Amino acid sequence: MIKDNRHKKALYPGTFDPVTNGHISLIERASKMFDELIVAVAQNAGKNPFFEFEDRLKLMTDSIKKLKSDSRVRIIGFDGLLANLAEELEVDAIVRGLRAVSDFEYEFQMALMNRKLAREVETVFLMPSLSWVYLSSTMVKDVACNGGDVTELVPVSVKRAFKKRLPTDNK
Repeated sequence: MIKDNRHKKALYPGTFDPVTNGHISLIERASKMFDELIVAVAQNAGKNPFFEFEDRLKLMTDSIKKLKSDSRVRIIGFDGLLANLAEELEVDAIVRGLRAVSDFEYEFQMALMNRKLAREVETVFLMPSLSWVYLSSTMVKDVACNGGDVTELVPVSVKRAFKKRLPTDNK
């Protein structure tokens, strides 16, 4: 087997509204697979996010501080076509998480479109750790907005952000 010794770079995009422990788990695992992992927080105003773009960038930064110390992970914000960003950053791969079969169809279509637009970029699908397979940002927002405890679902900075944003009876 011939080894490719060049620097391998991957992109992990998402709205991260909010970042969850499942996202953090994927970031930890992907950062071990590549020399550099760029976490790209999408502005994606069309999704009507709960947290503002700048807040989501800060929450991601706060959530992965310990990972950033090894300098293999960096965070950027972006708006626009993912395939264009991937080519601009000259990444080898786009990392996507798959929780269930229901995620697959959408992610597969996105991977095919990205492949059409950026032929040199592969899509790598990672399944979450079993402890996070049920977790989604949508579920976390629902739990938090209805007064549930999100302590074990999100990083501490995200829990604090919910406390600031929601009425005092929703902790």
